[in-house]
Amino acid sequence: MIKKSKRVVNQQELKKYIVKNNCCLIDFLFEIFSSKSRNNIKMLLSKKLVLVDGAPISQFDFEVVKGDVIQISPVSVSKTKQKASKLKILYEDENYLVINKPAGLLSIATDKEKTITAYRLCMDYVRSQDIHSRIFVTHRIDKETSGVLMFTKNEKLRNILQDNWNDLVVDREYIALIEGKMEKEEGTIVSWLRESDTNLMYSARKKGDGQKAITKYKTIMSNDKYSLMDVHIETGRKNQIRVHFKEANHPIVGDEKYLSTCSPIARLGLHAKKLVIKNPLNDEVMTFVANEDPIFKKVFEPNFKEAKPKSIKKEEIKSKKKKK
Repeated sequence: MIKKSKRVVNQQELKKYIVKNNCCLIDFLFEIFSSKSRNNIKMLLSKKLVLVDGAPISQFDFEVVKGDVIQISPVSVSKTKQKASKLKILYEDENYLVINKPAGLLSIATDKEKTITAYRLCMDYVRSQDIHSRIFVTHRIDKETSGVLMFTKNEKLRNILQDNWNDLVVDREYIALIEGKMEKEEGTIVSWLRESDTNLMYSARKKGDGQKAITKYKTIMSNDKYSLMDVHIETGRKNQIRVHFKEANHPIVGDEKYLSTCSPIARLGLHAKKLVIKNPLNDEVMTFVANEDPIFKKVFEPNFKEAKPKSIKKEEIKSKKKKK
């Protein structure tokens, strides 16, 4: 489990000190904080307020090397991790780290949001075992989507995966909870996606005018209000599943961005359940599964109590339609 606290330290905002020559960490600290006493320096270390390449270090005799980045945190990073949201590790070996990302957590930092991310938490996790360990992003899933997210532990493998992603991925399965019922219980949606000036994805009117997106779906269960869908994507375009169901007039529940008007489970009803991929290191097929939250199916129970609805003004919906 990886944990993080309510009080967040944005490491990108902390001042950075670059190590120019190999030396002992405490000696480097004495040099940059010449006005501080020896006891003050030791206190910073003992409270794990000194970060080396983003990881907290408490050893007085820790050896830093040229190029290491030193930062001083105003709050203990070790405490930050202990009180954090839990991330379930699905698989780990010397090359891969695969997690079940919770809904509401960014895969990686963005220009607009530099909050806690799955990448940062996983980096802290591997560095808690070895300060020189690193992880690399191979793909991402939307912030409000939960499910399987893979990282690699070396850059070369990451590059191979990213350069050959569509050839190596065997299957990507999602579970989606949508409003209403699709006209056909099973089918395939094909369109060419484009992005508007307001960062909304939409299907182009002309064939070929955008990135081809293929979504296959099958109804698992439904009632008068909702349908639970098993979804497989042959392409991994931005917001692909969300756009396709929205344009079928059956948006994913909780997806205000794509005009959903209800949120019975108080979150986006989309979960990345399974990733099947061929390991480029040995050609073996690896399958990673993260089962969806039971609440996805509880919606269909007779006594299910829906989350308190969040009102969405008609003016807001009209505004979003105009921006498209």
